[in-house]
Amino acid sequence: MTRLLVQISSEPLTIDFPSIVSMTEQQFYEFCLANRGLRIERTAKGEVIIMPPAFSDTGNRNFNLAAQLWKWIEQDGTGLGFDSSSGFTLPNGAIRSPDVAWIKLTKWNQLTNKQKASFAPICPDFVVELRSSSDTLSSLQKKMDEYIANGTRLAWLIDRQNHQVHVYRPHQDPEILDNPLTVSAEPELVGFELTMAKIW
Repeated sequence: MTRLLVQISSEPLTIDFPSIVSMTEQQFYEFCLANRGLRIERTAKGEVIIMPPAFSDTGNRNFNLAAQLWKWIEQDGTGLGFDSSSGFTLPNGAIRSPDVAWIKLTKWNQLTNKQKASFAPICPDFVVELRSSSDTLSSLQKKMDEYIANGTRLAWLIDRQNHQVHVYRPHQDPEILDNPLTVSAEPELVGFELTMAKIW
């Protein structure tokens, strides 16, 4: 049975569908194409999660975050950046769309053009999730753990409500930074430092 999780408040609304309409990977892709205005993810268990569009203030901060990363990417040249409209199929089968992601070019170039044109079967090397007022901290923490378990080398959970940045790396406990002015992505992204003034 496919479960559809519709996040209309801090907790998703769950709707159960009969097993005859459980979506294959191709059907999920077509479902997303038919609902381009929605933010849609799928868990490793096959649960489909529909999230509301980002609130305007969160969208502005996402933009500022992506702009800083883009500037570094243009100078560094070793990888590609992706915004929150990009979906990736993780090794565990989940399809996730982090707010910001970065993938090494050498890794990305191993994919076929067909794979790149879909929900690419790849786990980003670096991801950022920016907590909005509709997100629960616990749900984002689980996503961070999932990214790391599937191959992400560095993940940041930016909790604007508490002015904290949770830093995740493989085989390490998350590090919590309280109200930092900047956050360094060293050594994973050499030279990238996020200025937090326009993110809070």
